[in-house]
Amino acid sequence: MAHQLAVYLLAFGGLLLVAVLLDDLAARIRVPGILMVLLLGLLIDNKLEVSSGTASLLSLSHAEQITQMALVLVLFFGGLTTNWAEVRAVIRPAARLATLGVLLTSVLIALVILGFGSLDPDGSMAALLPKALFVGAMVGSTDASAVLALLRPLAGQLPQPLMDLIETESGFNDPMAVVLAGVALALAGGEGVAAADLVIDVVRQFLLGILLGFLGGSVTVQLLGSRTSLNHNTMLPLVSLALLMVLSGGAALMGGSPLLAAYVAGLVLGNGPSLDQAVLEEAHASFAKMAELVLFLCMGLVVEPQNVVFAAGWGLLLFLVMQLVRLLIVQALLLRTPFRPAERMFVCWAGLRGAVPIALAIDAWASGVPWGREMPPLALAVVLFGLFIQGFALVPLARRMKITLPVSGP
Repeated sequence: MAHQLAVYLLAFGGLLLVAVLLDDLAARIRVPGILMVLLLGLLIDNKLEVSSGTASLLSLSHAEQITQMALVLVLFFGGLTTNWAEVRAVIRPAARLATLGVLLTSVLIALVILGFGSLDPDGSMAALLPKALFVGAMVGSTDASAVLALLRPLAGQLPQPLMDLIETESGFNDPMAVVLAGVALALAGGEGVAAADLVIDVVRQFLLGILLGFLGGSVTVQLLGSRTSLNHNTMLPLVSLALLMVLSGGAALMGGSPLLAAYVAGLVLGNGPSLDQAVLEEAHASFAKMAELVLFLCMGLVVEPQNVVFAAGWGLLLFLVMQLVRLLIVQALLLRTPFRPAERMFVCWAGLRGAVPIALAIDAWASGVPWGREMPPLALAVVLFGLFIQGFALVPLARRMKITLPVSGP
């Protein structure tokens, strides 16, 4: 084994092990685990001494590739754990929040940013538009794993329809944010590209991603249903992971969205009647957890802590705008639903951001757009504010608003 490879295995294996231990410790002391993993990445020096001088432990290009694959695993698990039978009662309001809600949130945040930009007499609104739209899309979706991890102390105490709504919305809204962010990046680098070509490219990514995900998931369900030797606890995770690799790579090569393909395939497999769902979810829960930890580690490693400090002011302002916009959107979209005002307010506060903004920010940085380097520190600052402010207040807020159910005795 080459010396440099041995160093990388030692470094990343050790960091991942420490991240797992920190995540376990965070669950015990009721602190957001991803917060501690982010801080770990920020505290680790990304510089590595080699024979030819100094090199980065993790380069930007490698971080971008790792985060894309990590996001595929996270979205696949989000689709896999969406049970249509359980969420059917809340599917309409959850779908509105995950599609129209993300769209309106992204557009409103972009309009606020454009409003601030109009105060600069030297600024170009046409140049600011893609950046504003990207920032809105970057923080437009919520993170299922972050929300559910912080609600763990309230397990069995929240009304089930409320939990189903929060879980379904956070599982559905990532693809919409990814598509909007892709549109913004295409606009930013689209000099000389006709609007019709841009629209066609976006529609191709969206439709091909859905089609390939549905076909791949359906074929896999049929294959596993007809081959009982593959549908057991040792082969089922392997076959589903191989499907995910083929789908994400094939969709990218064909011009479709690998993230949408992964999510739709997860939906199909997660609702396949002939599959052992418990085995699938248990295996991919580990894959998704590993992906999330690696993603936040990568973010902490490639972003300089001082850049996060410099972006803290804008991050706090964006966080406050984001919360106000979400409050308006959620209240409007849930107005004619059975959810009480207190429950609607809790849904507003439960919209934590996590893995998706970070992955999209690294994607913008790697894309080469002029403002791309500003996005990772900004995204990290917003996520940190959310974990500190929302995360620690979520459980006390639920009890103070009296939406928790009485705990039954033994």
